[in-house]
Amino acid sequence: MNTLIAIGAGIAVLSGLGAGIGIGIATGKATESIARQPEAEGKISKALILGCALAEATAIYGFVIGLLIIMMLK
Repeated sequence: MNTLIAIGAGIAVLSGLGAGIGIGIATGKATESIARQPEAEGKISKALILGCALAEATAIYGFVIGLLIIMMLK
């Protein structure tokens, strides 16, 4: 049973992988956009920060769920 708990927690924490990839792609595209249109830097930065915060929240939720799985089922 302990191995199933560990597998479940590991799968829950994998959401951090998707968030990291998403933030990397978004940052690259924002940098490209600013290079092409420097006058729109403020709007691009605001959208980037909001998107990164939402992606990071998803990763944190996955981490918390992984911790809850470990704590509650032990």
